[in-house]
Amino acid sequence: MNRFSLSVSAAIARVTGSALAPYQSAVVRIGFSATWLLFLLREFPHRNELYGPDGPWNWDLARQLIDTNGAFTVLMWSDGRAWFEAVYLLALLAAALLLVGWRTRAMSVLFMVGVLSLQNRSVFVGDGGDNVLHLMSIYLVFMRCGRVWSLDARRARRADEARARGERVTDRVGPALWAAAGFVLVSVTVAGRFHSDWTIPALLWAAWAAQALWWVVARRAKSVQPRVLLDVIADVLHNGALVVIMAEACLIYATAGWYKIQGSRWQDGTAAYYPLHLDYFSPWPGLADLLAGSGTMVLLATYGTVIVQVAFPFTLANRRLKNVLLALMMTEHAVIAVLLGLPFFSLAMIATDAVFLPTTFLHRVGGWAARARGWLSPGARRTAQAEPPVEESPGRTHVGFPA
Repeated sequence: MNRFSLSVSAAIARVTGSALAPYQSAVVRIGFSATWLLFLLREFPHRNELYGPDGPWNWDLARQLIDTNGAFTVLMWSDGRAWFEAVYLLALLAAALLLVGWRTRAMSVLFMVGVLSLQNRSVFVGDGGDNVLHLMSIYLVFMRCGRVWSLDARRARRADEARARGERVTDRVGPALWAAAGFVLVSVTVAGRFHSDWTIPALLWAAWAAQALWWVVARRAKSVQPRVLLDVIADVLHNGALVVIMAEACLIYATAGWYKIQGSRWQDGTAAYYPLHLDYFSPWPGLADLLAGSGTMVLLATYGTVIVQVAFPFTLANRRLKNVLLALMMTEHAVIAVLLGLPFFSLAMIATDAVFLPTTFLHRVGGWAARARGWLSPGARRTAQAEPPVEESPGRTHVGFPA
């Protein structure tokens, strides 16, 4: 019983003592923001037909549906073209800034607003990848995904170095963003623009109030205990979101695999043949015909897909086997992106899978990126060599808005 109590205490201390998997969280942030950014850029010439005033799903139809299901979208605040263009550009900007990790906490909220606003405006546009992106945009709000591989991490490091030299560090951008967000929230709430369900508006207000509390405690508290308490709460929320992402990835693959098992085409090993002959999913007909012409390849692709998807959730306890299946799944999504012309679905699934990537591999990738940056810029190489390594459980010494 004593050993069990020690194990439970150690687990609680680990969950509450640090934001786990900082590198995996950064990859998830980069993956989903890049997926959404590339999608918005590709569809920029067609944005009005997809989500704007020129689409077949017009503003009045969207208004009727949203009044029924309570979905959140700021595009229902006005049916003007100028408002739509502003929202689309805001979604682009938020995705780009979240990608590079600039003010990740604020940008994650704006990223969520952009994703929900556009997708809920035209609910019949998209595929399974859009559903994953929809959910992940909400989870990112709860994650501390800017602790590594971000401009926030570099800013925090430089601020700590300046304090060590005795310099005073003043952050004006954070409070300015907070004040602007508060003005918008108050204006929208007073005007009664929140016609959606209460969940997303409550989340927006909670994020805004939490930032204010964080700033006040960091600068006014006379002891470290309030700051430690806020850190613990932030770490628990981060780790909880991380677990939810892992569970959702397992659920996606498990349900997909078990549903496939029930299909006769998957049972006889021919299911992979048919999508390769659909004109809508054949950007490279010659390559699709080449693969579909091999019965062995079709058989391996069909049974291999089912086996990997069904087995993956059961391999999480075995690190080596999990990594092998993870590599196979990512390769499968890359093949789907090329053969079936579904790049954004594949990118969304690869970004979800990234939560399971081993930390040692991500350290190696970070080293490769640092060396590549050094080759391109000698000054960047000197900076990278001077940077200290990032620890898994950094101390609670940074004062300011959380990353």
